[in-house]
Formats: sequence, structure tokens, C-alpha cells
Amino acid sequence: MPPMSLPPMSLPPMSLSTPFPSAHTAPLHECFISLGSNIDPDHNFVQALEIISRECVLLACSKAIRTAPVGYQQQPDFLNAALLVSTPLEREAFRAYLKGLEDRLGRVRGAIKSGPRTMDLDIIAWDGEVIDDGYFHHSYVRKPVDEVLSSSGRRLEPQKRS
Repeated sequence: MPPMSLPPMSLPPMSLSTPFPSAHTAPLHECFISLGSNIDPDHNFVQALEIISRECVLLACSKAIRTAPVGYQQQPDFLNAALLVSTPLEREAFRAYLKGLEDRLGRVRGAIKSGPRTMDLDIIAWDGEVIDDGYFHHSYVRKPVDEVLSSSGRRLEPQKRS
């Protein structure tokens, strides 16, 4: 199946009605997010993009690709993509925001970690640094992120080890 093109979006900056600090008072962080869904993925991708566009500053979006499941195989294929956003939130607060967004989109965390899901949102890179090794090990993460890197002119550095 050919890659699905996500609709181009005109993206307004965050409004004062969002639950985030004002961009004028907090430094902005750039974040690469990996998206994945295999439960009604076309609908859930549109929903996730609409919400993220309202609540964050969406800078770039890859095309969506269909991929076979990894781990647990008795489930539908996934739709995967990557986003580049900016946010005034710190990394852990933004991670909590993404997990809350998964919940808002109907995510149920079951006994099978790699099982079906309405939406999976993971931080892959933060302020130009890869923080999720999935980027190096899974093409369904790397390919969409690399597409956004190419289109946005950004570069990523490997994770710094403490």
C-alpha cells in the first residue's frame, strides 16, 4: 500500500486558551514525536493532528507509512508518522501531556505491551538530541523522522550518556 499523505495544515501558534504556559514567558523546546496507530488509524491520525495543532506549534509532519506489527503479530498493521513540534513545556511535562493525549484518543494499556492501540505518541528527540533508541533500531520510527529532518533542515545528535 502506498504511503498515506497527511493533509497539509495551516498551523496557528498556541492560543491563550491552551493549558500551556505562554510562549512569551517560557523558552520553546523542539520535539520529534513518533505516532503509531492500528485501531482505526486514519481517524485517530486526523484526531491527533487536529489536537496537536491546536495545543502545540506543529512545525513539520511526515507522510504516514503502513508497517507490520513488531512483537505481538496477531493484530492489524500500523500507520506510523513523525511530527516536529515546539512547546514551552519541559520534557517530562510534555511526555505526560502526550500520554494524556493518548488517553483522550481512547488508548487502553493492556497486558500486551506491543498490542493494538488507538494512538502511541513517543518523544524521539528533544532539542536536537535523540532520546529514544527506537530511532536507531526501528525503521518505522527512523524513516518518518528522517523525512521530517530532511524537509525541516534539522539535524539530530546521538543521546548523551551521563
